[in-house]
Amino acid sequence: MQPRKTDLARTALQAHRAPLDMRQRRLLILCDGQRSIAELTSLLGQDAAAMVIQLIQGGYLVTAADAPASTPPAPVAMTAPLVPSVTAASAAPVERRRSLVAARIYVLGILEMQRHPNAAALFRDLQQARAEGEVLRVMQSALQVLPALTSEGYCQRVRQRLMEALPVEHCSAFAAIA
Repeated sequence: MQPRKTDLARTALQAHRAPLDMRQRRLLILCDGQRSIAELTSLLGQDAAAMVIQLIQGGYLVTAADAPASTPPAPVAMTAPLVPSVTAASAAPVERRRSLVAARIYVLGILEMQRHPNAAALFRDLQQARAEGEVLRVMQSALQVLPALTSEGYCQRVRQRLMEALPVEHCSAFAAIA
């Protein structure tokens, strides 16, 4: 079985707002109709087969048996950008609900993706942190370590998203970290 993406999957990958976690996104990217389940398992781990089944059930993947043989995957034509431009976003800002829990979950996800011992240690510390002050301290440490693990542009996007998720009263503690 060699799964491949559906139009729904292509749209979800472009939108970055679909209800998919990073592992599911990676799997979708790798599912090009050329790789077998065994190859996907060797690339992503033992749970790849279960994820393929979940994504098939969700309509993100099809197999050769499920898909019509005569229609190759069509490229997704974009008529308008899925992400609003900076000027459009600043003209009509959308106030999102801010919470320390959302910020914590976001930083946990960022640390988990880094695959570095320092990030893994911070991930564990943040998972185990219970007091508000301790959570804030570990998140600040993570933002200070992140530039050594990844690119500056990525760090800036992480800081920006974190500032959007943090409660306003905590933003000043993170503004100095740049």
